[in-house]
Amino acid sequence: MAGSGGTAWLVLCAISACHMVNDVMQSMLSAIYPLLQREFSLSYAQIGVMTLAFQVTASLLQPVVGMVTDRHPQPRSLPLGMGSTFCGVLLLAYATSYPMLLAGAMLVGIGSSVFHPESSRVARLASGGRFGTAQSLFQLGGNFGQALGPLLAAFIVVPLGRPAVAWFAVAAALGSAVLWQVGSWAEGRRRAAKALPDLALPLPRDIVIRAIVVLAVLTFTKNIYGAAMTSYFTFFTMEKFGLGPQGGQIMLFLFLAGMAGGVLLGGVVGDRVGPLRVIWISILGVLPFTLLLPHVGLIATGVLAVVIGLILASAFPAIVVFAQELVPGRTGMIAGLFFGFAFGMGGISAAALGVMADQVGLRTVFVWCSFLPALGLLTIFLPRPGRLAR
Repeated sequence: MAGSGGTAWLVLCAISACHMVNDVMQSMLSAIYPLLQREFSLSYAQIGVMTLAFQVTASLLQPVVGMVTDRHPQPRSLPLGMGSTFCGVLLLAYATSYPMLLAGAMLVGIGSSVFHPESSRVARLASGGRFGTAQSLFQLGGNFGQALGPLLAAFIVVPLGRPAVAWFAVAAALGSAVLWQVGSWAEGRRRAAKALPDLALPLPRDIVIRAIVVLAVLTFTKNIYGAAMTSYFTFFTMEKFGLGPQGGQIMLFLFLAGMAGGVLLGGVVGDRVGPLRVIWISILGVLPFTLLLPHVGLIATGVLAVVIGLILASAFPAIVVFAQELVPGRTGMIAGLFFGFAFGMGGISAAALGVMADQVGLRTVFVWCSFLPALGLLTIFLPRPGRLAR
C-alpha cells in the first residue's frame, strides 16, 4: 500500500471510512431516542440511563483499552470492535425489552472504545511522518459520520420504523471486513518495527504531566462550546430569528460543515507550522468570533457559524498529535484519553447547558459560552517546540 517510509493513503482512507461508519452508529443512537421513547414508553430517566450505559462503555473504557494495546498492540482487534457495533445495532433494531436496548447501547459503546485507540495508532503508523494530516483525515470520517447519523435516522429510520436500523448493520459488517485487511497490514508493519527500542519521555515527567493537563483543559473548553452549538444552536436561531425547524437545521449544518473543513485543515497546517501554533490560533483565535455571534443578524450568524466551526475544529488534530509527541510510544493511551474525554465531556456539557438554559435562557447561555475560548491563554504553559524536539 505504501513503501516503508511513505504515507499509506489507502490505509488512511479505509480507516477514515470506518470511522465514519462507527460514528454514524453512535450519533444514530441518540437520534432514535424519540422513536424508542414512544415505542417502549420510556421515561426521561430511562433514556438517561441508556446514555450513561453508552457513555461509560464508549468513553471511560477508551483510555484503558489504549493503555493495554500500547503494551500489547492488537491491530486485529479492529474488526472485533466493529463486530461489537454490528451486534449492538441488530439488538437496537429488534429489541423487545428495555434491558435489550441497554445491551445494544453498551455493545455500540464497546465497539467505539476498541476502535478509536487502535485505529488512531494505525493512522499514525500509516502517516509516513505526516502525523497531523493522518490524524485529520482519520477524524474527518468521524465528523462526517456524526453529522450523517441524524439525517439517516430522519429520512430512513423514522419513516420505515425501528427495524430499518438493521440495514446499518450491513455497513458495520462491511467495515469489519475492511478493518480485517487494515489490521493485517498494520500487524505486518508492527512486526517489522518490533526491534525498535522504547522511546523515553522527551521532557521531565512533571512538565509532561502539566502539558497533558493543559491539553485536556483546552479540549474540555472546546467541547463545552461545541456541545452548546451542536445541541442548542438550532433552538437558538429559531428563538432569535423566528426560523422554522428546517431553517434551524440549515444553520447547524453550516457549523458542522465548518467543523469538517477545520478538522482537515488543522492537521495539514500543523504538519507545516507545528501543532502548537495551530492550538494557539484555534483555541484563542476563535474568541473574537464567538464573542460576536450572540449579537449579530441572521446572515452574519450563518457566516460566523462556518468560521467558528472551521477554526475551533482545527485544534483537535493538533492537540492529539502534540500529546502523542509528549508521550511517545503511548499512541493508543493518548488517543483513548482524548477521544474518550472529548466524547464524554461533550455529553456531560450538553446536559449541564440544558439545565442552565432552562434557568436563564438560551441567549444568556450563548453569551456566557462565548468567553470560553479565552481559556486558550493556558497554551502558554505548553512546552516550546524546540524543547520538545530535544
